[in-house]
Amino acid sequence: MSNNSFNGLTAEEDELLTLLAEECAEVIQAVAKIQRHGLVSYHPDDPEHVSNAGHLHRELGDVRAAMVLLSRVGILHLETLPMLAKSKLQRLQPYLHHHQIRGFQGTED
Repeated sequence: MSNNSFNGLTAEEDELLTLLAEECAEVIQAVAKIQRHGLVSYHPDDPEHVSNAGHLHRELGDVRAAMVLLSRVGILHLETLPMLAKSKLQRLQPYLHHHQIRGFQGTED
């Protein structure tokens, strides 16, 4: 596929990066709803009564799906993420006031 864009991205790469940005925005919205209304609250018009925590979980799954697609086109390398997450946890600890990070074996801590 030829690439005539100013930023050097193919149409496919641009599309997938846009998808990631949109999904990240939806995570931000889910977090804001939790902060305003709580984890177990849900929209009164939602017939499924999915909690705000459930929406956050769903949106993070959508981000992960976008990450998988980005890895398939070579933009993201999923195998490096555990090491990068461990590094972030180590850098982050001094700035957390209400949470103590225990262990750095993986991102599940």
